[in-house]
Amino acid sequence: MELEALRSIYEGDESFRELSPVSFQYRIGENGDPKAFLIEISWTETYPQTPPILSMNAFFNNTISSAVKQSILAKLQEAVEANLGTAMTYTLFEYAKDNKEQFMENHNPINSATSISNIISIETPNTAPSSKKKDKKEQLSKAQKRKLADKTDHKGELPRGWNWVDVVKHLSKTGSKDDE
Repeated sequence: MELEALRSIYEGDESFRELSPVSFQYRIGENGDPKAFLIEISWTETYPQTPPILSMNAFFNNTISSAVKQSILAKLQEAVEANLGTAMTYTLFEYAKDNKEQFMENHNPINSATSISNIISIETPNTAPSSKKKDKKEQLSKAQKRKLADKTDHKGELPRGWNWVDVVKHLSKTGSKDDE
């Protein structure tokens, strides 16, 4: 029943996303808003008698410090306990929307771009030698590629027996030496 209600309430709402019939995401705030965050609610098998699983581990929340995330989850957990035994997904999403400013009052955006670039710059020396090996790969001309394509079938495999002539020549040379 709650699933159908959520689908009809949030139909056409770009902030709402149904990940599975028991897991939902809702973006609190507009897309460009630095104080926007994403909440994920997953129902357990015994929901609503037992609390749903709340998460803020989405990539969207990477600029939010873990302390702010924990604070938001703690406040949502209080709302969960107050609504235990009733369908509460809609209530939790609306509670988060109504209290967005209070939730994000201590939020100072973490510049994830600098941390990513630091990671990349740290890893660059390790990846440099392997990229040089790739650069040394032999480049084939168009004629060489065409010749190779003509030799192989559609799977890129050589036809059966393509090297038999070489084998026969080799055996005939080695066989003649044994006779001498």
